Amino acid sequence: MTNEIKNIDNFFRAVAENSAGELSVYFIGIGGIGMSALARYFKNKGVNVSGYDKTPTALTEQLEKEGIRIHFEDDITLADKNAALVIYTPAIPKENLVYQYYENNQYSIFKRSEVLGKITENAFNVCVAGTHGKTTTSTMVAHILRETGYGCTAFLGGIASNYGTNFWSSENNVVVVEADEYDRSFLKLNPDVAIITAMDPDHLDIYGNEEAFLSAFVTFSTKLKEDGLLITKEGLKRSADFIGKNKVTYSRDSSTAHSFANNISVSNGAYQFDVHINNEIMRGFTLNMGGLHNIENSIAAITVAYYLKIDEEKIKSSIASFKGVKRRFEYIIKTDSTVMIDDYAHHPQELETLIISAKKFYPNKKCLLVFQPHLFTRTRDFAEGFSKALGLADEIILLPIYPAREKPIEGITSEMLAEMMINKNVVCATKNELLDFILQKEDVELIIMAGAGDIDTLIVPIKEILINKN
Repeated sequence: MTNEIKNIDNFFRAVAENSAGELSVYFIGIGGIGMSALARYFKNKGVNVSGYDKTPTALTEQLEKEGIRIHFEDDITLADKNAALVIYTPAIPKENLVYQYYENNQYSIFKRSEVLGKITENAFNVCVAGTHGKTTTSTMVAHILRETGYGCTAFLGGIASNYGTNFWSSENNVVVVEADEYDRSFLKLNPDVAIITAMDPDHLDIYGNEEAFLSAFVTFSTKLKEDGLLITKEGLKRSADFIGKNKVTYSRDSSTAHSFANNISVSNGAYQFDVHINNEIMRGFTLNMGGLHNIENSIAAITVAYYLKIDEEKIKSSIASFKGVKRRFEYIIKTDSTVMIDDYAHHPQELETLIISAKKFYPNKKCLLVFQPHLFTRTRDFAEGFSKALGLADEIILLPIYPAREKPIEGITSEMLAEMMINKNVVCATKNELLDFILQKEDVELIIMAGAGDIDTLIVPIKEILINKN
């Protein structure tokens, strides 16, 4: 049985020796965005890949089309008994029967972050961390390296619209990886280049308090290799504590940062701007995606390319060709009469940035926000911030809280958020009630769908309703 390979080093040695076809790897929670990237990595290496997840999604459907077997019942008879390596996400509850089977039968079982750390152990790594912006920034970096011919292997936390995937490989031993702070996963990585985009507190169910959360990012900076480069957004808390010989800052438009943009304008639905890095000026960038925060994300990505000595014109061309990331300020409908935007925003700061950016782009359109809160603990811990951010929209519809891995907490509901809001143009609705509301609503000028749960399953039906109206 292949599960006799108990040592992860032996497993990767077997993969390197081209005996991957004899090996099997099994994923518990394979439908997660980070897990699916790893699944694609092993499939690309010729390993037999299968896994379990709670519910089918568009992503699991795509994985199945790529030849990965997935089951959706927590049933050990469907699990791969010959798995040489079992990978799980910490979001999986420990009472999961499949997880218990592998743990109780002494299989070689590892967290996703541990396996990612092993994969990147001997590579040149560009690791992008941060509460917000890390998915778009890491995808921009990976796109620049791919588009310019520099080459990289990418493990992304979102689906790159240019390529329709969250993973690709390259012969160049360079890895771009989204460094996730959840469960302190990013501390398993060893960056040559590290980016920290934001440190607004999150995951307090894991960290307990803001200070512990911030300290984890300081620890992340210590993982930087000796001559590595640390690129941080200007003004982050605890920035004086970051470790590293080579530290630079970036900003959207602050001239006190090492890298920043100026001469920002909007033309034909795209941003035009110049970039200053270390007193050098690169003129004439075009970014074809919405959101002023995405200019800031692009500055971080451009800074990486600059330090890797990639040709300036190639950098400009790849920024201009960047199509964004699925569910990150993604246009679903973009007509004169109706604009529909889908976004993964699930933190108060993300919501505030999203709403302000959309309203700046469309100042004459009434903004309807549909938000699905994610996690009871996050809703509880940031209730005040949510109530303020949500109120920036003209009209708000709150779906029930998406529980993910959590059990309900008494008194923590979407109705609680609605009661806290100063803006009283808010209603709470089920998914079916939302569809009826959109169907009956006479004018939908600007609608934003936001949340990290399963709100994306409503995108197609709402899009169809709006298109049929027009």
